[in-house]
Amino acid sequence: MENEGSPHVIRRTTRSSSSSMPNTPNKIQESKKKVDSCSPSILDDLVSREEHVSLDTLVSNFPGRKLQILDILRLVGPLNSPMLPLYLYGGPSTGKTSVVLQIFRHLKRPFVYSGCRTCYNPRVLFESILNQLALHRRNLGNGYSSAKRCERPADFVTYLQELLTGVITSLKANSAKPGLLETGERASGEMVYLIFDDIELVREWHKHSGIISLLFKLHCYLKIPEVGLIFITNSSPDTYYLDTVLAEEPVHLFFPDYTEDELEQIFLRNQPNPKLYSSFLDAVLNPFCRITRRIDVLSIAFEPLFQKYCKPLSDLGLVPNRDEKRILCSYLNPHIALSTNEVFKVLSNSSLEVEENEEKAKKKENVRKLGDGQDPNDIDFHISISAKYLLISAFLASRNPATLDAALFDSTGGGDNRKRKRKSSETSKEQKEQGEQDLLMKGPGTFPLERLLAIFQCITSVAEGFVEEEQLKDGLLEVEVGDCGLMSDVLLQLSTLCNASFISRGESCPLEGLTRYRSTVSEDMALKVARSLKFPLSKYLYRR
Repeated sequence: MENEGSPHVIRRTTRSSSSSMPNTPNKIQESKKKVDSCSPSILDDLVSREEHVSLDTLVSNFPGRKLQILDILRLVGPLNSPMLPLYLYGGPSTGKTSVVLQIFRHLKRPFVYSGCRTCYNPRVLFESILNQLALHRRNLGNGYSSAKRCERPADFVTYLQELLTGVITSLKANSAKPGLLETGERASGEMVYLIFDDIELVREWHKHSGIISLLFKLHCYLKIPEVGLIFITNSSPDTYYLDTVLAEEPVHLFFPDYTEDELEQIFLRNQPNPKLYSSFLDAVLNPFCRITRRIDVLSIAFEPLFQKYCKPLSDLGLVPNRDEKRILCSYLNPHIALSTNEVFKVLSNSSLEVEENEEKAKKKENVRKLGDGQDPNDIDFHISISAKYLLISAFLASRNPATLDAALFDSTGGGDNRKRKRKSSETSKEQKEQGEQDLLMKGPGTFPLERLLAIFQCITSVAEGFVEEEQLKDGLLEVEVGDCGLMSDVLLQLSTLCNASFISRGESCPLEGLTRYRSTVSEDMALKVARSLKFPLSKYLYRR
């Protein structure tokens, strides 16, 4: 299954690499002259070279994205019509990038695509855009250098204006020539579109605020009506507008998560036996959708499960009847719960998991011998590992004061580095006891979503370091830290915990305008969950 539920988009071979080397000062003028005198075949470098697709094919290739496709086509407008900057946002793996690239494949208009995932700093981003507009190919002949070394935002705007002016002049000259637009596939027009993908990653760069402000104000700086700007991101617009004052806001377009029916349509595409795979989706899609709806994650999880689902079958071309479906589902059900933990976990190390399982088995055996009946550390419900960390995060957010988050979750060890308190007087002790009683009467406090996510990120990073230390001690470090990552959708996990009454959702704060949450689990339950993860909860729990 393809990522983001779309056909694989082949990167144009004419695009130059983003990396660059120092170059001579006159190359930008040479590149501009090259663009000014370029032929239609060279200008086609800025147009998708894939086969033209019709609108019906475009819509059918993206189930559940018809409204978004039609909205983008409407906002881009007819040929040679100016457009306002367009801001596309939504969760990961919702088809944003694939839809945009396939739309320009359908429109056959010149565009420049730059992703901030591969363009990992301002200089690489700037030079990637300039190389594409200058039709510059990095090769052995030019020492794999870029058209121009560009590090300063002011220089980038200057060079960008020069190159865009040359490209637009050439497009206008070519559109005026007879015989170039005889077929609908060569309707390139006079507009040039700049597409910036994954711009949320810019916030991880050094001095990112200036780059984000530059990108969003690029429309005002250039003042070229023949240039269209499209921003693609996983973050909502408010994330950027807090640090950037815009004279003209982009037009927002949201890509929601796929529904179960849409996911089923996506996964059934290009299947050799759709009826067999449909029966498999009936068994696995619903439990997995409660955790995440990311197509890339689901496709990784479904591949081994489908092999196990088909293992009892002698012929994969058969269509199972009702009884056979029941048998196959009963065979698959034990593997589904294991797969949810295996795929959507924060840490992955099979050797440690085996040891933990052996320790649990020994503990249960000892409990049976002693006749206690049940291990007090066992949890009588099953949730994924990432949900356990989210549950601990909610408990800490409810029990700890928000003013102590920076001290408890610092980068040097958290609660162990708290300053020593002076010896308390009798009056202060009484005040402290009275405060504890008042706090006990009030119960757990409420917290916003931003604070929950911040604590969640801190404790998962702490857990990675803790397990790595254990592995180094035991000589079991076989997996790189970079392979450990959170793959589950935290918002869906939070919704699941709210539905299970582990976390309660309150009313919006009248001052903040944001929904607040409250943890409803007891301290004993939180300690049990922490012990199952070997997480030092008491180290990060503030004791008054």
